[in-house]
Amino acid sequence: MDPKPDHGESSYKGSNRLAGRKALITGGDSGMGRAAAIAFAREGADVAINYLPAEEADAKEVVALIKAAGRKAVAIPGDLREESFCQRMVAEAVKQLGGLDILVNNAARQQTRASILDVSSDDFDATMKTNIYAPFWTTKAALPHLKPGAVIIATTSEQSYDPSAELYDYAQTKAATTNYVKSLAKQLAPKGIRVNGVAPGPIWTPLQVSGGATMEKLKSFGGNTPMGRPGQPVELASIYVQLAASDASYATGQIYGSSGGSGNP
Repeated sequence: MDPKPDHGESSYKGSNRLAGRKALITGGDSGMGRAAAIAFAREGADVAINYLPAEEADAKEVVALIKAAGRKAVAIPGDLREESFCQRMVAEAVKQLGGLDILVNNAARQQTRASILDVSSDDFDATMKTNIYAPFWTTKAALPHLKPGAVIIATTSEQSYDPSAELYDYAQTKAATTNYVKSLAKQLAPKGIRVNGVAPGPIWTPLQVSGGATMEKLKSFGGNTPMGRPGQPVELASIYVQLAASDASYATGQIYGSSGGSGNP
């Protein structure tokens, strides 16, 4: 990507807020997942990341950054659209990390289509499997391992409350994500497990340049926000950290927006 996104590789400084915690982040090779992985490690957490096998080069960079922070890094490549893989991924993360305290359901699929007539059934199915089924399967597999004080964080989107015309399938999955955060938070509160979401606005990530936006839209991406620019992944890292930290113990069922001044979740 040109310019290259800032995930906090050089800028994020930790303060031991997640010391001893163990986190699993899906889509941890790039974008918000990468920023969260770097931040978590520098805050003292051991981190497992999931990613598609084709993104191995990016994942290796993240693994190196986690290790450079003095924390354990676990790489788990695979396709979240398969229930059996989601189950294996969680089992592998728990085994290698020695437990699980933080689950970040972040991986997503976004493809721009000018018309609903351009969205094939295969397209629709792939988006639903990645954005809705995968968090469902992953959360179910993780729940038996989560103890009181554990947290689940979902990456939702401004698309959940201000959907774009050309993101028919993606936008509705993010509305569903926002909804499951609120539902699951009520269900798990008695168990001492918090569930929250992060709703980014236009953030400069590979999701945009790999079919998530048209080339025309990319030319002015983020320009219609009050800040007049897209956000960088590192600008959301502290939100993931805050939601994962124990001092946010009264925050559950919340959606934290970050969209450069454009509305709120």
